[in-house]
Amino acid sequence: MVTYRGTVGAKRLVAVLLTALLAGCAPATAATGEQAPPRRAPEGTYAVGVRTFTLDPASARPLPVTVWYPTRDGAVPPGRFPVVIYSHGLDSLPELHAGLTTRWAAAGFVVAAPAYPHTRRGAARFTRADVRHQPADGWRLIRHLVRLDSRRGDPLMGHLDVGRFAAAGHSAGGFTTAGMFTSGRSPRLRAGVIIAGGGLAGSFAGPAAPLLFVHGTADPIVPVTVGRAAYARTTGPAAFLSVLDQGHGEYLTPGRPGFAQVLATTLDFLRWTLYGDPDAARRLPSDATAPTPGLTHYTARQTP
Repeated sequence: MVTYRGTVGAKRLVAVLLTALLAGCAPATAATGEQAPPRRAPEGTYAVGVRTFTLDPASARPLPVTVWYPTRDGAVPPGRFPVVIYSHGLDSLPELHAGLTTRWAAAGFVVAAPAYPHTRRGAARFTRADVRHQPADGWRLIRHLVRLDSRRGDPLMGHLDVGRFAAAGHSAGGFTTAGMFTSGRSPRLRAGVIIAGGGLAGSFAGPAAPLLFVHGTADPIVPVTVGRAAYARTTGPAAFLSVLDQGHGEYLTPGRPGFAQVLATTLDFLRWTLYGDPDAARRLPSDATAPTPGLTHYTARQTP
């Protein structure tokens, strides 16, 4: 039930990763399970619409959700857009990450961000231990969005590419994201972006999926060694963007050092993994050096 309210010699390595993605990790269509062909991500930017709803409001775990989506002339443009589930950190809220999520939406993604019941800012019974339950909330939201895409009369009906989901999150939301990549998961979940986070028990099991880690090298809350240890545990295409001399997340604020590089890298990673855009994959090593070199460092690898 839902209630709504308004509104490295890097070239060779990249080639290896690109081949792995387009062959072994290519998105599958929701209806047939067959590999979907690569396509170019949208060029330019869209205006961004926003809506909110509460998933399962009468349950023990009601889940307020903020959705940012592409618009043109006040309506969702024709076609289907891949979906990113974005998870906030402890004592945070979806809207506090809008500097990043709205830019993803403007580039052609639908971004759905839940406010978790016991770790969000203002929670009546705040407990960090509830993070272990949040991956299930993320999956609950994915299942709802799949249904929403076929709900007659809904503005997003027919516009959600329900075979191409990614999960992303910051801090506790990064751990939540890692926790969604377990054995037995749905193939709808194609990729993950883990920002200032690490792994949960059972993470990175099952089918390999492309993963991007973003971490400040001077993070005092979740040390960069935690992120690197999680990166080392991955079994598929993976990349690590180090935000040099930065802390726990200031680089997620527009205008702060590293934001431009983090935005460019995350966007091209999502374009690559969800649209299958080969040009986006080739840009990834240079995203870390533009427009200003020396703020971030990008590495990538493919394990057998």
